[in-house]
Amino acid sequence: MFNPQRILVLAPHTDDGELGCGGTIAKFCAEDKDVYYAAFCLCAKSLPAHLPADTLANECKKATRILGIQSANLFLFDYEVRELPAARQQVLEELVKLNKQLEPDMVLLPAASDIHQDHQVIHLEGMRAFKHATMAGYELPWNNSSFRTSYFSRLSSDDLSKKINALHAYESQAHRNYMQEDFIRSLARVRGVQCDTDHAEAFDIYKFIM
Repeated sequence: MFNPQRILVLAPHTDDGELGCGGTIAKFCAEDKDVYYAAFCLCAKSLPAHLPADTLANECKKATRILGIQSANLFLFDYEVRELPAARQQVLEELVKLNKQLEPDMVLLPAASDIHQDHQVIHLEGMRAFKHATMAGYELPWNNSSFRTSYFSRLSSDDLSKKINALHAYESQAHRNYMQEDFIRSLARVRGVQCDTDHAEAFDIYKFIM
């Protein structure tokens, strides 16, 4: 049975990890796995002018804490949003350092089909940096031109509730349609039906090491 012990979640922007695999993060944390989270853009330029520049950083800290990630396992970088392609080499070097420091046996990252430019950089450089880990792409339907559901993570009602509560921590992003609870529950239900359970998250597997 595949049983990863050290899992690293790569999020191009704060909230991507929670949206794509928040239930699975909560599940791994409840199982006392070592879960790490790295977000690369704090997206200050995307915030309304009246909000402090560190709003999303603080929301990410709260959200990941709700999921069960220890504060010491959260890595926040401050690259400019939508400009990761220009910082590709620096991002790769950060990922290589994380690989040496953490030695994860599973990495969750944006899917190969994700069309957002920042997400593409994290996917491609992540695949380069973590050559000896199982690699799985998480689902963000509004960015995925296509998505191959080759791996499912079954979620308990508690796992799903923690994901939803973590997303509620992003008060600055509450207006976005993909943050709505009915959407999160509906997608989890669809993926659950596909693997004969109540709720699930789906992933695309790129490398599987057992």
